[in-house]
Amino acid sequence: MAMYDNCPVCGQPMELEVGFYYGTGYVSYALTVAISVATFIAYWVLIGISINDNSLFIWLGVNIAILVLSLPYLMRLSRALWLSFFVRYDANWREKQADAPERVVKEHMGNW
Repeated sequence: MAMYDNCPVCGQPMELEVGFYYGTGYVSYALTVAISVATFIAYWVLIGISINDNSLFIWLGVNIAILVLSLPYLMRLSRALWLSFFVRYDANWREKQADAPERVVKEHMGNW
């Protein structure tokens, strides 16, 4: 769950403002819905789903297991995607220093 304060490669600050990563919940939700739809379609095509047996509940259990096991990866992926929405790639990052975040008040960090 811990993150770097700055990127170890380019020095980009990871916390742009207090509570910046609250929005990753939306990205994580979209990723889990996409995974659930993909596993449902794959299960339906490969095994088949019928209302006459418990195949829907078997898919639900398999889907829950996949989502729980992939939770740490989804969390990190959603944070990386959320950060990429707001920080543009700079091809000259080796020569330029990353901008300091303007809305970070160190005294308020960790107050939530």
